[in-house]
Amino acid sequence: MIAQTPATPYYAVIFTSLRTDGDHGYEQAAERMVELAREQPGFLGVESARGADGLGITVSYWDSEAAILAWKHHPEHSAIRERGRSTWYSACHTRVCKVERAYAFKQ
Repeated sequence: MIAQTPATPYYAVIFTSLRTDGDHGYEQAAERMVELAREQPGFLGVESARGADGLGITVSYWDSEAAILAWKHHPEHSAIRERGRSTWYSACHTRVCKVERAYAFKQ
């Protein structure tokens, strides 16, 4: 589903990852992180996709850099992030961007 974001400006956190083999509790943890993120002040939405080759991209949208930092330092999110590095991902990159323009098309 495409996230419904407000008028610009807002922020996007782009998380690109390459999964390791096996689930090892990943799916349940990923669902919990989306659920928890939705509860955080400043959260605007999320979009996520993963290919058969294990490459995934998740983009979360936030109203401020302060909201992004609060999410980064949330204790449950921090613990899951460490598990990702040790168990679920062979590589990952996080990029934080300010969205200054956005365009949409809908039929």
